[in-house]
Amino acid sequence: MLNCWVIYNGSLTSDKFKDQAQLLKEAAERAGVQAKLKKNFEVLIDLDKVIEQRPHFVVFLDKDILLAQFLKNAGIAVFNDPDVIETCDNKAKQYLQLAASGVPMPETIIAPKVYPAFTIRDSGYYERVLERLGLPMIIKEGHGSFGMKVYLIETEQQFYDKTDELRGVDYVFQKFIATSRGRDIRVNIVGGEIVAAMYRYSETDFRANITNGGVASEVELTVAQQALAIRAAEAVSAEFAGVDLLFGENEEPLVCEVNAAAHIRNIYNVTGVNVADAMMAYILRKLG
Repeated sequence: MLNCWVIYNGSLTSDKFKDQAQLLKEAAERAGVQAKLKKNFEVLIDLDKVIEQRPHFVVFLDKDILLAQFLKNAGIAVFNDPDVIETCDNKAKQYLQLAASGVPMPETIIAPKVYPAFTIRDSGYYERVLERLGLPMIIKEGHGSFGMKVYLIETEQQFYDKTDELRGVDYVFQKFIATSRGRDIRVNIVGGEIVAAMYRYSETDFRANITNGGVASEVELTVAQQALAIRAAEAVSAEFAGVDLLFGENEEPLVCEVNAAAHIRNIYNVTGVNVADAMMAYILRKLG
């Protein structure tokens, strides 16, 4: 019998992370795979020892990229691949890859590296960004989930305060897509195929994330939305992906971001589709 580990972050106190892992464990068991939940710190990254009782594969639901790479180096199949997790976890790196593939997304400028004790305030750089993107704009930190660390900047004072605050942090500037304020679409993709999708909207926040108070409903994707979601997942080489789409001019889709460890409980509740079953079926097909 095949066996697997489902790894999630053990330092986070919210039940949603263990719940995500439990959905995958149950899907594995339905598929005839013996599954074990593992908190990331329960797997010792001991570089001088061989992993004992190693699994046939790992479903990696965390962003502990060093652990994922350790497991891959040991010859264990890891889903998603550590390189994909790393790309998606750093939004600046992700947008570089999406742009290299010509994926439509909001106009984006990646902020230069500025060390915390220094500033480029008087260089004219920030004035160029303001002129290029205008206000309001979005400033988005490289690392963040559930819509956190994404800021709507509406005044020059907010702009300069935030850029001062983020010295030493990877982040990007993006054009604010006013036509998509408070609404987006989440598309879950497994192995290049769309498994489920939901429309998310908020009447109180510019972000549509359910964590921030948004609500969701079923949605029928347009042909353009389907094609773009699949294209975005392929651009970052994600076998499992939660692609967030915005509504541009004339409702044309734009990619907001690609999530390599997208939570699947909400889309299950909304659509009745358990993405975990599709994920497990894909892994078993790939492993033969």
